[in-house]
This record gives sequence, structure tokens and C-alpha cells, in this order.
Amino acid sequence: MHVSEIDTPRLVVDLDIMDRNLRRVADYAAQHGLRLRPHTKTHKSVRIGKLQLDSGAAGLTVAKVSEAEVMLGAEPADMLLAYPIIGHTKLERLMDVARRTRVTVALDSLVAARQLSDAAGAAAVELGVLAEVDVGLGRVGVAPGALLLELARCIDKLPHLTLEGITFYPGHIKDLDAGGLAALAQLSELLAGILADFRKAGIDTRIVSGGSTPTLFHSHEVQGLTEIRPGTYVFNDINTIRSGGCTLEDCAASILTTVVSTARPGHMIIDGGSKTFSSDRLANSSEVTFGHIVEAPGAKFHKMNEEHGYVDLAHAERGFQVGDRVHVIPNHICVAVNLHEKVYGLRGDTVETVWPVDGRGKLQ
Repeated sequence: MHVSEIDTPRLVVDLDIMDRNLRRVADYAAQHGLRLRPHTKTHKSVRIGKLQLDSGAAGLTVAKVSEAEVMLGAEPADMLLAYPIIGHTKLERLMDVARRTRVTVALDSLVAARQLSDAAGAAAVELGVLAEVDVGLGRVGVAPGALLLELARCIDKLPHLTLEGITFYPGHIKDLDAGGLAALAQLSELLAGILADFRKAGIDTRIVSGGSTPTLFHSHEVQGLTEIRPGTYVFNDINTIRSGGCTLEDCAASILTTVVSTARPGHMIIDGGSKTFSSDRLANSSEVTFGHIVEAPGAKFHKMNEEHGYVDLAHAERGFQVGDRVHVIPNHICVAVNLHEKVYGLRGDTVETVWPVDGRGKLQ
């Protein structure tokens, strides 16, 4: 099948770039002795999960129980739920997952830990736990110091749970300019202090799990870090470029669209809007754009309705006609993938493979 036969709008992936991204991160992790447990939130694909495991990943990371259920299809020996699991229904389903593979859960409260312990006991399974610490993002995680130590001590005493270490997400470090590198150095110092507190308290931290795609290739500079969980790296996107985490040549995924109207001079409408692209804007910018037009980088994709994408051509490098096709690299690829049912994998202009977005809409 030739790329020209793909009906639009469609999510397409350059397989050569994706393969290169997978190899690069696997090689980096091996070189620096870091355990790689990549987050599947970006690709949501059993197929790619298997590729990650085959390239050296020790396991897979998910956010939701429904994603864990799907990713069992990749046959991981180890699964991390990097999200607190609360409530009887979710916990019952999680126990079914734990009967089929080793499961570790990240959490930041005794409520979550006790519910997990009770569910594990009822199901006669053993689970790993990572105590989550907030290192600056202000999302989930307890504060470093006494609160974190107390959480770890209490988890360690609960039956059917094994405290394996700690976890964090440095999502507040969004670029690698001088300020971002300084924040990374501060994170390293903070983590060194946390681990010193744990050693003094006699609490083992076999796993110290953290990292993000923007900070990915500086992970070895963070003292004590043993595991990384990047997600976006498999495809990359415009916000990853702006963070300094990749270049345009590292972006494997784009949305193939068709120009459906040029009725308004100096503008065009493409057949993808908010139901096709993520509405996420550029990180660290007030500029309103929703993606990069590969065929005309000077064009500005500045507005969306549900099915319409508005593109300003005032600074475009070329003109367009109705029926022309353009590739758009989204600002945030993770959310865009979740909007699509299938992915078309390309080698050059040939569709080599098509795979489903297995984890699409898995939010529970």
C-alpha cells in the first residue's frame, strides 16, 4: 500500500525513526547501568511494548489498571503502575493482572497502601510498592523528609506488600537551558539527601525510579537514580524539541491530513481539528499553535474546531491547493495518539504495517 492511499486524517509513524529512537534509549540505559521500564502512555500499543522489551527494557510502565490489562499482551515480566490505585473495583482488576505478571504500584498515601495490602491479601498475591516523593512538580508525592520516611516505614509493615524503593517525576524541568540544567543539579542533590535519610533509617531502596523524556539523556547525572521511565521518546513531538530533548529528525509520528478548503485567501483548512490533534499548546510559550506543518514550517496551525484545522499561510514557504496533503507533528503526541484507532507504519512511501492503538480510551 502506498502512502497516497491512506485516507485522512490518520496517525502515521516513520518506522526507521521509531526504531532509531528505541535503540538509542536502550543503548543509553545499558551504557549507564540504568534499568529501563518505559511508560506506554505515549504509544498505547502492545506491538511497541513488545519492541521495547525485545530491545532491553526490564518491564513496562502504565498509569491505569485498564492500560495494565492491555499491556499484558506484550508479556512483560514486570509492570509498574505509576499512579495511585484507589477503590475496590480497580483493585480487584489489578489483582487479576498481578496473577499474570509481577506488579509494582507507586503511591503516596497510607489510604492507598492499606487498600492495596487488603486487596493483595484477599487475592493471595504479593505486590511491590514504590513510595512517591514530590521533587518539585507539585502533583502527586509526599514531601521529602519525615513524611516520606514515615510513609515508607508504614508500607514496609503492611502484609502482602514489599517496599522496593522510591519514585519521582521531574516534570517541573521542562527544558535543558541553563535554568533547566541547574534545576537538574538541584534534583540530584535533593535525591542524594533523600537516600542518605533512608540509609540512616535503615530502609532499603533497591529501586530509585524517575526521569522524563526531556531530562532523559541526563539521567545518569542524577545521584542514586537506578531506573528510568521515559514515554514520549518513542515518537517525540514539538514540545520535546522545545525542551531540548530531541530534534525534528527524531520525531517519528505525525498526523497526515488533507487540505479541504482554500476559500479564504492566505489561509487553508485541513481535515483535522480538536478530535484529531491534542489541544495542548506549546510548552513555556504564549504562542497559540497546535503543531508543525512539515511541508511548510512557516505556516501557522493556529486554531481548531472539532473537525477543522485553521492554517495561516502568510509566512508559508509554498502555496497549497484543495486535495494537497500535509503532515502535522503535534505539540503533544501522547494525547493525539489516544484519539486514533490505528497507526500506519511507513518505510519511505510504503505502508509496511498497520497496528491498533490497543490502549485507546483506557482511562479507568
